[in-house]
Amino acid sequence: MKATALAHGAATIVNAIALGKGAAFGVDLWTKAEVQLTSEPHVFTSEITSDPKESSILIEKTVLRVLSHFAMENNYGAKIKTWSNIPVAKGLKSSSAAANATALATTAALKKTLDDLELIKLGVDAAFDAKVTVTGAFDDACASYFGGTVITDNLNRKIVKQLPLAGDLVVLFFVPPQKAYTADSDVARLRTVKPLVQVAYEQALVGNVWEALSLNGLIYSAAQGYDTSIAIDALAAGAVSAGLCGKGPAVTAVTPTHKVDQVKAALKKHHGEIIMAKLNNEKVKVL
Repeated sequence: MKATALAHGAATIVNAIALGKGAAFGVDLWTKAEVQLTSEPHVFTSEITSDPKESSILIEKTVLRVLSHFAMENNYGAKIKTWSNIPVAKGLKSSSAAANATALATTAALKKTLDDLELIKLGVDAAFDAKVTVTGAFDDACASYFGGTVITDNLNRKIVKQLPLAGDLVVLFFVPPQKAYTADSDVARLRTVKPLVQVAYEQALVGNVWEALSLNGLIYSAAQGYDTSIAIDALAAGAVSAGLCGKGPAVTAVTPTHKVDQVKAALKKHHGEIIMAKLNNEKVKVL
């Protein structure tokens, strides 16, 4: 009873911490999860092969959530393995992708099926169980799961709007060396910018998603003391949109294909790694 599933990454349009509502879009970075069920209930062994020092509590909690959903937590344990090209704790939705891939792989290993939103919500519950989230990251989870642009009400776990991604665009992520964990966010401070984030959210709702991304990024960067010049430099070099991804420290720059070299050059003036990705409209899948 073993299965492997793949979920793609996502990037922030509107961070949901201040408002309880958010928006995100799919990118073609990925996480694969392999789940092998064992006959030892409540015994989980797990390995994050791409970043072995990171805590694996989220993927274990996700498997447990799925087993509990089917009332099989006293029947099985599991061996869990993940592989990913998404850096951890950089704001690039590594947790959402890992939870989605693990939840789908566990369901497939059980030879069961679940409604899409049911599966996403089990991963969101696991993120709360693992204490890796403040809002449940429902927006990130939906964008990772479905691809495309997803605008959500995180508090009520509802999808407000879905839009396909189109255009000759590339996503450049500027990734500084430091890590930042969502659970460590100063939530009270971030909620002071709620009226400003509301403006970004309303822009996303009417379809101005790239404007919303830039505005949201500037607001959250200012609130957290991050350097806004990285995003501004990307915009000045020709990016259609640039701003903080999640709670940071990574910066997203959505760039027309013919401007990639100029935007890359602008980002290279700062100290960090650059990761290139494509827009993603594909759903999660069992491999």
